[in-house]
Amino acid sequence: MVHRRVRGGKYKINHAEKKAPVDVGDELEVNIIDICPNGDGMSKIQGYVIQVPKAKPRERVKIKINQVGKKIAFGEIIK
Repeated sequence: MVHRRVRGGKYKINHAEKKAPVDVGDELEVNIIDICPNGDGMSKIQGYVIQVPKAKPRERVKIKINQVGKKIAFGEIIK
């Protein structure tokens, strides 16, 4: 986060763009820690949320990342 002084003595905050810690196609083994509001399992890597359909809390599953967004990624369970 960068603070920059602008006219009138106020500060403007420029948020630095963070890169997601995962990429499309990555295969990971994650712990499901919670349930998302839509019922899918949720895991976190470095504070980044990964949503996994059909996963239950306290499971350890191997997943493949299908889609990556700014705040959340979506994965599917691999057998």
